[in-house]
Amino acid sequence: MGKKMMHIALEEGSVGRYVFLPGSPERTEKIAAYFDDPKEIAYNREYRTFVGTLDGTPVAVTSTGIGGPSTAIAVEELRQCGADTMMRVGTCASVSSKVCLGDVVIPNGAVKMEGVSSHYLPVEFPAVPDFEMVKAIEQAARNLDYPYNVGVTITKASFYTQTEPETKPAGPELMYKWSAYEKGGAVSTSMECAPLFTIGACLGIRTACVMASATNCRTYSDNGRKTDIDIEDRAIRTAIEAMRIIIANDKENV
Repeated sequence: MGKKMMHIALEEGSVGRYVFLPGSPERTEKIAAYFDDPKEIAYNREYRTFVGTLDGTPVAVTSTGIGGPSTAIAVEELRQCGADTMMRVGTCASVSSKVCLGDVVIPNGAVKMEGVSSHYLPVEFPAVPDFEMVKAIEQAARNLDYPYNVGVTITKASFYTQTEPETKPAGPELMYKWSAYEKGGAVSTSMECAPLFTIGACLGIRTACVMASATNCRTYSDNGRKTDIDIEDRAIRTAIEAMRIIIANDKENV
């Protein structure tokens, strides 16, 4: 083992190539339940990590907290620990009638409505995930017979400037931008994809994201979420199946 990371509290070499990235620490335990021989190895600040195996291959799950800054730290430090394939797992909000409550959402690009990505690359550089990972996630959703959507997601830096933009001093600009993104075909929004994809490009690693929509279009509160669907588990199951596909493909291509 090498040096210990400042924030995620892991040592170099403590994780393998494949890592799941949920936002909440509580979700790490739910993801790790699908591992063989799961073991919690670190919990510092918002960063909680379990390791285990899938099909005999070492995997890990580390929570990132909410938003770009904490996600950037997790990705940078996990790369130093040995990871090169990172998949965000979480929920999102629908901004399109194409995405309904409980649908699996697979971003193929992210609007950079945040600030972290600009610290890595110029704004003109697109925030896009690894194409092979996107295909694996799509195949996973098909295998599980889940309704899914592949499309552009909006990565915002602030939750309440989306849900209540008219109450903010910058409201007119915010509402103009949201309207433009939706007219351009964006289908969902969350808070981590653009930094994840951008940092992945800078570090030369594979990144992607699978989410499940926790809302119908323009319904941002808990109202109307009464459903028999376990939304969180749907995202997790899709991610686990997708990572199995990625691992199998990697073994074939050695």
